[in-house]
Amino acid sequence: MIIGKSIMKPAYKLFHLLVTVVFLFSLLGFATMPAQAGPAKAHPLLVQLADDNPQQSVAVIVQKADNSDQVEARVHLLGGEVTKDLQIINAFVAEMSASAALELARDARVRWVSLDAPVITTGDTSAPIDITNLQAAFIQTVGADRVWNEGPAYLQGQGVTVAIIDSGDCSGCRDLLDEKNHTRTLAAVTVLTGPSGNKPTDFYGHGSLIEGIVGNNGTGLNYKYMGVAPSVNLVSVKIADNLGKALSSDVVAGLQWVLNNKSIYNIRVATLSLNSTTLESHNTNPINAAVEILWFNGIVVVVSAGNNGSAALYPPANDPFVITIGATDDKGTADLSDDTMAPFSAYGTTESKIDKPDLVAPGTNIISIVPTTKNKIWKDHASNRTGESTSNEYYMRVSGTSFAGPIVAGASALLLQDEPNLTPDQVKFRLMATANKNWPGYDRTKAGAGYLDIYAAVHGTTMESANTGIDVSQLLWTGSEPITWGSVSWNSVSWNSVSWNSVSWNSVSWNSVSWNSDYWGP
Repeated sequence: MIIGKSIMKPAYKLFHLLVTVVFLFSLLGFATMPAQAGPAKAHPLLVQLADDNPQQSVAVIVQKADNSDQVEARVHLLGGEVTKDLQIINAFVAEMSASAALELARDARVRWVSLDAPVITTGDTSAPIDITNLQAAFIQTVGADRVWNEGPAYLQGQGVTVAIIDSGDCSGCRDLLDEKNHTRTLAAVTVLTGPSGNKPTDFYGHGSLIEGIVGNNGTGLNYKYMGVAPSVNLVSVKIADNLGKALSSDVVAGLQWVLNNKSIYNIRVATLSLNSTTLESHNTNPINAAVEILWFNGIVVVVSAGNNGSAALYPPANDPFVITIGATDDKGTADLSDDTMAPFSAYGTTESKIDKPDLVAPGTNIISIVPTTKNKIWKDHASNRTGESTSNEYYMRVSGTSFAGPIVAGASALLLQDEPNLTPDQVKFRLMATANKNWPGYDRTKAGAGYLDIYAAVHGTTMESANTGIDVSQLLWTGSEPITWGSVSWNSVSWNSVSWNSVSWNSVSWNSVSWNSDYWGP
């Protein structure tokens, strides 16, 4: 169990969202309890919808705590209609008003109520984004603006959630709100305890910068700076204290939280802009084992390569399964003809004979946000301030593979919005297969498959999978024989054996992690 506090923040973004049965609470004794006991057991999006538009008609999946038909009868009393039986999971589908669905969720005989179909409210439609004032060159460099403004979908990350495993949440930052001033951060949690970590707010500043690069919607400065997926939902998992310090065990705890809650928040992507301070094989490093568990459970994991140049790759950048990202210098222009590899960007061949990085994205002079001038990063790096601010966020210019990774995380969200059935291996293969090699600075050794091109990825058609034939971390083996990925299909495998319970954490060491994928040089 993760020890810590959490603050849940329901989001309002419901663009093209298809929510299925996501979570079962292990609650006992409902049959003998009063019908109206306890809080609403409902998806956060349903709670928000009931608050914003209580009379909106919705289709919901209602999971029962017993085998009686009393809950179905209650639906009719609340003015709803049962439309489908889901006996296999002791549930049914009902159509009713959002407020009635929320009231039903308070019934002690109900385990969970979730949205079953797309819910469209007045004015809740996708639309192009005006990029007239856009000065974030990296958005055009990777083709994100072309994806945003191509109908009919206008892919901007709607309905997809990216988990940021970092130093905390940019609480209240304007650029992370939607057009109705509802936060797009569905949950902000901390896995830490003690005065330096018991709140999920980002006092260090690093996590806020990452959030902005993934999902800044640009409203703070009239769309001058934006993130790659400006309508994406976010989850912030704080694993570093207010000074930016963390242990490997903190990272693993954060990754476990993401796995435990992936269905509740539709977490499809997780990004880590950190590296272990100790060189170690992916077969014995706990962070590697943890990111692989997420990967095998359907979450695309994007990690930063690090800033060691041609030196060794530190976990989790050395993991063969995840998408490892190097950094380029886009020179502040959308044109790739002047782009070069950032000299600090790490590259090399891992102990598993895997070449890294997998691909590259801009990572030099990226502008993003922090929530307050009290942030440690803001105080420590005065020369990186842009001098721009709104009432509740401040803009900084940052460099490092730390800030290239979230660009690819946001791009993955756009791809998954377009093709939600893609597996992490298919996402990785598609991004690499469509990466751009036609730029003067391309060097396969340093840039892997090439430059991220999300427009090409969205329009790609390959359904091939990466990572076929690679052995998973030995920490995940259930016996003496290696588990080789790709020998079986996703649909035919139960990954119960690749879970937290199958890992012997007592045999691993818990070293510290660092932000050495940040670059504060000239």
